[in-house]
Amino acid sequence: MLKNKPIELFTTEDGSHSLRVSDLDETYHSSHGALQESNHVFIKNGLSYWVNKNQSNELSIFEVGYGTGLNALLTAIRAKELNKNIFYQSIELYPLPDEITSQLNYSTLNASEPKLFNLLHSSAWEKPVVINNHFTIHKKQASFLHYEVNYLFDIIYFDAFAPSKQPEMWKYSIIEKCYHLLKPNGIFVTYSAKGQLKRDLKKAGFIVESLPGPPGKFEMVRAVKTGIRI
Repeated sequence: MLKNKPIELFTTEDGSHSLRVSDLDETYHSSHGALQESNHVFIKNGLSYWVNKNQSNELSIFEVGYGTGLNALLTAIRAKELNKNIFYQSIELYPLPDEITSQLNYSTLNASEPKLFNLLHSSAWEKPVVINNHFTIHKKQASFLHYEVNYLFDIIYFDAFAPSKQPEMWKYSIIEKCYHLLKPNGIFVTYSAKGQLKRDLKKAGFIVESLPGPPGKFEMVRAVKTGIRI
């Protein structure tokens, strides 16, 4: 989808960078704040929610759409703060080139480890890489539409482009695939709150919550795997 598409860097309202694909009129994050959006949707309502519900010191996260690596960075930072060991697998068909990721200002988000963001991007693809004692990342260059994952996860960060821009990523077959990738009581979290998405999540067997969205967005969705199909 993004192959050979021009990508522009811009500063969002909270001062953090994001990227715009001008040909698609689509951005990687909300213009109201990339950092605020990722923290609200994926860290607060995904990772922190799971940690508050579970006593385990180990958890696994699957991310659909590695993108700029912001979600991975914030998760790695939070893993150390929580003293949790996280295995983080992310899939991305079109990884961003170094000349773009090197311009992003995310390295300033972690004063104690300013090189962490660069380390996440420079780590090898197609194999697990231990970043530190709390975080292991496994980046896969592949399409989620066709990739078979032989592992179960506690959390799915679903961060594909919007349904209007990438409709194939929001079909029921993809939602059902996410259901089967999760452990019992695992959670699916995304910035989207489309009615069709919520209906498909319920059909797949999730309990669906509509939550307040990040700045500039009314709602977001979190869904919990229950094992009850409709």
